[in-house]
Amino acid sequence: MYDRNGIVLAKNLIFYRLKIKPNNTNIFFQKIINLQKILKLKNNKYDIINIIKKNIKNNNYKSIILKFNLSQVQKSKFLVNRYKFPEISLVTFQKRFYPYGRIFSHVIGYVKLYDDKKSIFFKNTNLIKRYIKNHPIGVNGIEKYYENLLYGTVGYQKIATNNQGKYKYKICKKNAYTGSDIFLTIDLFLQRYIYSLMINIKGVVIVSNPKNGNILAMVSTPGYDPNLFMNNNRNNNLNILLKNINHPLVNRAIQGIYPPASTVKPYLSLIALNFNLINENTILFDPGWWKIPKINQFYKDWKKKGHGYLNIIKAIQESSDSFFYQLSYNIGINKIHQWMTKFGYGKLTNIDLFDEKIGNMPTKKWKFNNIQLPWYLGDTILVGIGQSYWNATPIQIHNALTILINNGMSKALHIYQKRKLNNIFYYYLPSKDKKIIDLPIKYWDIVKLGMYNVANKKQGTMYKYFSSANYHIAAKTGTAQVFNLKNIKKCNVKSIKKKLRDHKLIIAFAPFEDPKIAITIIIENSNISIGYITRKIFDYIFKHKEKFLI
Repeated sequence: MYDRNGIVLAKNLIFYRLKIKPNNTNIFFQKIINLQKILKLKNNKYDIINIIKKNIKNNNYKSIILKFNLSQVQKSKFLVNRYKFPEISLVTFQKRFYPYGRIFSHVIGYVKLYDDKKSIFFKNTNLIKRYIKNHPIGVNGIEKYYENLLYGTVGYQKIATNNQGKYKYKICKKNAYTGSDIFLTIDLFLQRYIYSLMINIKGVVIVSNPKNGNILAMVSTPGYDPNLFMNNNRNNNLNILLKNINHPLVNRAIQGIYPPASTVKPYLSLIALNFNLINENTILFDPGWWKIPKINQFYKDWKKKGHGYLNIIKAIQESSDSFFYQLSYNIGINKIHQWMTKFGYGKLTNIDLFDEKIGNMPTKKWKFNNIQLPWYLGDTILVGIGQSYWNATPIQIHNALTILINNGMSKALHIYQKRKLNNIFYYYLPSKDKKIIDLPIKYWDIVKLGMYNVANKKQGTMYKYFSSANYHIAAKTGTAQVFNLKNIKKCNVKSIKKKLRDHKLIIAFAPFEDPKIAITIIIENSNISIGYITRKIFDYIFKHKEKFLI
C-alpha cells in the first residue's frame, strides 16, 4: 500500500520458521539438542520432544513449529548445516508491517490472522474459499475496505501421504496470484506534519481537494500502533487499547459524533436567502440576546454586549448567535431539516471506510420517538447554532463544506487513488458530479464573503491568526458546548474537568479566489488554539504549493 507519492505505507515482511516432521523420537532428541547448540535456540527441547511423543502416540504426523522468527544469522547457520537435519525444513511466512505506525492507524487499519471460517467477515460472501488458516485479513480501515483487491488468491497443493506422514504422490495443485498494490490519495508528509501538531490532543483533522474529493490527510488522535496486532501479544494489546479512556481505536473522522456548532451558520444563511427571509441588505440588531416573540424566553449570545447592527455577511464574520436564533426561528425546523439533509447531514457520506456513523439531523418525529417529548421552539433556536440534538461526524461536516465550496455540487470524498496489478494501473473512476442544491450564484458569493471576512477582516473570529498571511482563506469557527455553565456565575476554564470543556471546530478553504484545499478540524475538550493549528496547516500547504495547489 502506498501514499499518493508512491511511498510505502504498509508492506509484507518475510520471516522464517523451522518445521520438524515427527518420526523417530530417539533420533530427534539428539538432533534437536545439536540444532539448539548451533542456532542457540531458547526453546525447551524437552517440551518439543514431549509434543512429538504425544503426536506419534496419537498417530499424528503433522509438522511442528520448532522456531518461529529466525534471525538472519540463525537462518544462515541452518542453511550451512541443513544436510544434518533432513527432517527439519525452513519455511517462509509473511507478516504485515506498518512503517509509520499510529500516524496512519485509522486510515490504513490493520490485519489479523484468519482462523475462523464462522467469522462474521465471511457471512453472506463467497470469500471463504479464497482463504486458508493463518493468512491475514483486513480488520478495519483501507485494509478491510479493499480486502478483495489487496488479498489476491492463495495457492495450495494437495498430496497423499502414508500413515507416517511421508509423501506418496501429488493430488492437485492451484497456483497463487498476488493482490493489487493500492495507492491512496493521502500525502504522507502532510499527514505526518498534521499528526505532529495533534500529539497529546484528542481530535481530528481532514484535508481534501474540493475539486475532486481527494482526501489528502485524515488524522484522528490519539492513534494506536497497528504493529501491536502483528505479534503474539496482540490480544493483550487490544484489551489495553479498549480500556483506554481516550478511545484510540475510534476513527474520530468517521465515528466521532459532535454538535456541528456555528460551522452551520453559512448553511442557515443560504436557506434564509433562498426563502427570501433576508437579503444582503437586511439589518438585524444584536443586543447580546434574542427573545422568542410573545414568549418570555431569552437566548444569550456568546458576546455579552452583543454585536450591534448586522447584515448577513457581518453576522457570519462575527458569528453572532442572536442573528441566527432569529433566522432559525423564521425558517422553522422542517425546512432546516429538509435543506441540511441536502448538505449531507443525517446521511452517510459513503467514504471508502467501513463503520461510518450517521450522526443525527433532528426532527419533531425523531424527538418524539426517541425522547417521548414534543418539539419546542427552543429546540429550533438551538439547532440554528448547531446545537440541541444535532450531531454530526467530522466527515459529514467536511462533506457539507465541499458542497458549499462547489456551489451546491456534490463531490464524492475518497481515499483510494489507483491500484496496480501485473504492472497495469487502474485509476479511481469518480462518480458523475451531481448538482444537489440549485441556488443563485449570488447567494453562494454572499455566504463565502462572510467566511472570507472571518479570517481577513477585523472582528472576524480568525483575523488575528490570518491577518499576516500572504494568502487568503475563508473560514467558519464553532464552539460545541459539552457542559452547561448557565447556573455558574464565575468559572475559571482551567478548573473545569477536561472532559467537560468545550469542543472547538473550524471549517476553512483556500485559496479563496480558487479553492483547492478544504480543511475541517475538531479539537475535543481543550484550551489549545484551533486558529494556531489551522494557520500552521495552511502555511505548510502553501509552502509546498507545487504539490497541493496545482
